[in-house]
Amino acid sequence: MTRATTVRAVLAAAVLLVSLFVTLTMSPRLGLDLQGGTRLVLQAKDSPTAKADRESTDRTVEVLRQRIDALGVAEPTVTRSGEDRVLIELPDVTDPREAAEVLGRTAQLTFHPVLGVPDDAAPDPESKPKPEPESESEELVLPDESGGRLRLGASDLSGAGVKDARAEFDGQRGAGWSVSLDFRDDASRDWTRLTGEAACHPPQDERRRVAIVLDEKVISSPQVSPSVTCGAGLPSGTTQITGSFSADEAKNLALLIKGGALPVPVEVVEQRTVGPTLGAEAISASARAAVIGAGLTALFITFVYRLFGGLAALALAGYTLISYAALVALGVTLTLPGLAGFVLAIGMAVDANVLAFERAREEYASRSGRTSRPLRSALAAGFRNARTAVVDSNVTTLLAAGLLFGLGSGPVKGFGVTLAIGVLVSMFSALVIARALTEMAAGSRFVTDFPGVNGIGLRGRVRTYLTRRAPQLFRRSRRWLGVSTVVVALAVLGVTLRGLNLGVEFTGGRLMEYTTSRPVGIDTARTALADAGFADAEVTTAGERELSVRTGDTGDRAEAAIRDALSAEGGATTKVRDDLIGPSLGDELRRHALIALGIAVGAQLLYLAVRFRWSFAVASVTAMVHDVVILVGVFAWLGRPIDGIFLAALLTVIGYSVNDSVVVFDRVRELWARRPGSPLLPAARAAVLQTVPRTVNTGMGALFILTALAVLGGDSLRDFALALLIGICVGTYSSVFTAVPVALEMESRRKDGGPTRQRQRPKAGRGRPADNGARV
Repeated sequence: MTRATTVRAVLAAAVLLVSLFVTLTMSPRLGLDLQGGTRLVLQAKDSPTAKADRESTDRTVEVLRQRIDALGVAEPTVTRSGEDRVLIELPDVTDPREAAEVLGRTAQLTFHPVLGVPDDAAPDPESKPKPEPESESEELVLPDESGGRLRLGASDLSGAGVKDARAEFDGQRGAGWSVSLDFRDDASRDWTRLTGEAACHPPQDERRRVAIVLDEKVISSPQVSPSVTCGAGLPSGTTQITGSFSADEAKNLALLIKGGALPVPVEVVEQRTVGPTLGAEAISASARAAVIGAGLTALFITFVYRLFGGLAALALAGYTLISYAALVALGVTLTLPGLAGFVLAIGMAVDANVLAFERAREEYASRSGRTSRPLRSALAAGFRNARTAVVDSNVTTLLAAGLLFGLGSGPVKGFGVTLAIGVLVSMFSALVIARALTEMAAGSRFVTDFPGVNGIGLRGRVRTYLTRRAPQLFRRSRRWLGVSTVVVALAVLGVTLRGLNLGVEFTGGRLMEYTTSRPVGIDTARTALADAGFADAEVTTAGERELSVRTGDTGDRAEAAIRDALSAEGGATTKVRDDLIGPSLGDELRRHALIALGIAVGAQLLYLAVRFRWSFAVASVTAMVHDVVILVGVFAWLGRPIDGIFLAALLTVIGYSVNDSVVVFDRVRELWARRPGSPLLPAARAAVLQTVPRTVNTGMGALFILTALAVLGGDSLRDFALALLIGICVGTYSSVFTAVPVALEMESRRKDGGPTRQRQRPKAGRGRPADNGARV
């Protein structure tokens, strides 16, 4: 065993042991659908400057969503209920009272010049001073942080000018926890002017202080440093709020300031614990489907690659353990679609192994008879040659994940975290764990001498078929583009004629609460509503005889049908609440998601252009857009809901599509660089034929899991699995018959016939096989 193999084995063992420790000692955070959580109802109230109406409540929803994200609560539900109420559901919240206190604060931040101390400023512990206008110039008298009172001037600098707020700890100077503020450009100038005016007063004068006021209370009133001269002010645009804060107080204050002030005051009028939206039966069915799908994928990869396939399946088990431990350690909230995506990633993680094994098969065929140890050298060359495709395809996905996390919010941010973890762990699983296992096995004479055992010495059925047939692909590439154009047109026609069946998350709907005379289980209630024609209704329990039903904007007749369906199972059923609710994926969240997605696509385009060529980058993005439009169009034709589950599936399809195209173009780049100045067509044809075995085997691994989820996973996962089945099939097609023809058409319009030697020729490597232009 070589030193490199030993290092990989030790590293793999260490990571697996740490992951096992995390899994056994830490509990996962489960979402509302799996565990339930806390439901808060906030009532908006009129203020002197704003009325609590639908518009102000919608703005309140967006501010509260930002605060919840800052609290670290992933996958919450935040919707407007009626005209002036906000419904919040928080999964796995350990202290609902603290959450309610933070969410209910108005957080109106202002900055004031200090005019002095009023004559009667001695603190009175029995009284609660309130803002008092001192004159017609809007002077105020407010309680300060020490219990006294300060006379303040009018403010023209508010929290709206704060660009960022963060809690910081300064242990070296003993300052403890504080909150640092960074101002925007205009607010920074206001801050400089405010501190410059205060600096005109002598040190220790009360008027040299600047008061920072939160919800009509002075939380800090620091003196301007004696080094600051009159009129100059503090130019940095940064300040600190100090006040003997604890860590939690500083963090909560920072998130309140950063999230912004509520447009109207709110108060908590209801707080209760709610059960999961999915019953035990639905969860068990989904778990069985996931186990069966993952098992079928492991059997398939073992059948195709024999011993090495079995070792890759073992590495996938390690991938599962490491990914789960990472999700738990980072506190990611696990929902059923998220777990389904996690299981799907098991099938997708096999891709790197398939890439390496297929390259090793090529190397083994070319080296056999020329070296005494063809298996070990072919395996090493296979992993080495597959590295660029693995890295490039995963870097594009990581770019998207990072931007979705940084620019998105809510479920989009959560998806970015899960996606990034899956990508990083899959690379570790393939390039470290699987490689260490297969290299150790390759050292055995028995494995080396029997190609039928190791799996690398076999050509494979797909490769043998393509060698025999040698199809002349892309002789008329425009025909393939014509087929893609027709299919996209049909998809667009479906959206135009049928429209999109947007779910409650996007359109809002109706929330009804009932009490029944007999206890009704969640599974029983869901089945009864599905039989009555409300399969997409979301049901939660708040007790043995209390049910909440969330649906689209139904009429009175539909509501009566829902009540009758529940009465058949729970006896006398009484409606106790009926509110129209707004979308949980509001306009701002959707706008941020689209911005994040657009920037992510642009970043991928730029990266691929640098790594490959502009024609390859544009072709990859074109294929991705092709896949997205077709998937949306199929759901429009079928009338299936476009909801949060579909959004997760769509983002997964985008990642798969770009990944698939990158693998093909990586091989095109390699083959084309060997013949500078030659036409692209022969290299593209050979590259596609060489990567078809990888495409088929990777796709089959994912299809086993998706089929199991679609057939056995129940209603909760059927649409998710259907969307991914469509996306993977279309993505497999487009990476060959859309992306490659687009690149061929773009290159045919270029004056230079092929890549230059300096930019495209790969470095010479030991044992690199000669290219005959169409080797498969």
